[in-house]
Amino acid sequence: MQPIPFQDLRREAALHTSELKAAFARVLESGRYVLGPEVEALEAEWADAVGTRHAVGVSSGSDALLATLMAFDVGPGDEVICPTYTFLATASAIARLGATPVFADSERDTLNLDPESVQQRLTSKTKAILVVHLFGRCANMSAILALANARGVAVIEDAAQAMGASFGEKKAGTLGHAACFSTYPTKNLGGFGDGGLITTNDANLALRLKRLRVHGANPKYFHPELGGNFRLDELQAALLRVKLPHLERTIAARRKIAALYDTLLSKHQQELVLTPPNSGHAYHQYVVQIPGGKRDQVRALLTHNGIGTEIYYPKPLHLQACFATLGFTEGDFPVAEAASRETLALPIFPGLREEEIESVASHLIFALQQHSVCDEPQTLL
Repeated sequence: MQPIPFQDLRREAALHTSELKAAFARVLESGRYVLGPEVEALEAEWADAVGTRHAVGVSSGSDALLATLMAFDVGPGDEVICPTYTFLATASAIARLGATPVFADSERDTLNLDPESVQQRLTSKTKAILVVHLFGRCANMSAILALANARGVAVIEDAAQAMGASFGEKKAGTLGHAACFSTYPTKNLGGFGDGGLITTNDANLALRLKRLRVHGANPKYFHPELGGNFRLDELQAALLRVKLPHLERTIAARRKIAALYDTLLSKHQQELVLTPPNSGHAYHQYVVQIPGGKRDQVRALLTHNGIGTEIYYPKPLHLQACFATLGFTEGDFPVAEAASRETLALPIFPGLREEEIESVASHLIFALQQHSVCDEPQTLL
């Protein structure tokens, strides 16, 4: 059997080779390589695709978070609530500004930020709630916005994994006061290096973000405030513009893969937990939960049989060494901690073939059945 990779970026790129080469040549010939017409065009096209008045291109999803928090004047003495079950960038952007990341637990069924846990963490120092749409599924924004609006607290979407996702009739990127996207190569709209986008309906916020991304300069060489080097390259913008018109088809393909996994695995929900289906899910990742301390054994058997998988995330942020001074201990956020022990992401990417999906599901079922009785890795014949 041919190995099935967790991710194969070459397959997706191959769908657009000629267009990508033409975009590269266009930028090469233009002599403009940073913050030029390609970035401006991408910003307009992304704002239109999402449904916001403004989009601001930046250097990465991490810098999108940092710049947005800076634009909301987050700093020392402030608290920002965020999930503990997420990628480090969510909380590190808060900490880098001298503010305190206030961690909250996850919902059991979706693993997204739990509004009840958020409510318990709100204080007079809360400056913002940074909501992650985990794995491409929007968090419960109705409940979170109700909590925030009652206290006059800003809501920022960490939509790095949620390009193409929606919550009801609204798209990710339009649900809070601002939203941060990543165009890292593995994302639903992935570039060929680092990049990011910020969306908002606030014209003044957009202007400030554009100033912050060039060291706070306005005009050039005059700095009313300190910013950073958060500029987006022209080449990344041009290449992303090639892929953007295909985003809806990409999301549809991901949803089709997820639906097939659901069908193939639904009879085995005593051995694993599937996330409830959701029509707005963009399926940046397809993640199952394997309870009972079996996850790592199952993954090892899948690896032995050539099936690529990934663990998002093996340790929640409140237990990471870099946040040890916050004083959390194991047991403080039980749902997130269980997720870190039980979740396993399966291959899901454009170009993944139906027979490969069926093979992944078969090997997963085989691994679930074999892990407790085999001392040595077994091969599915």
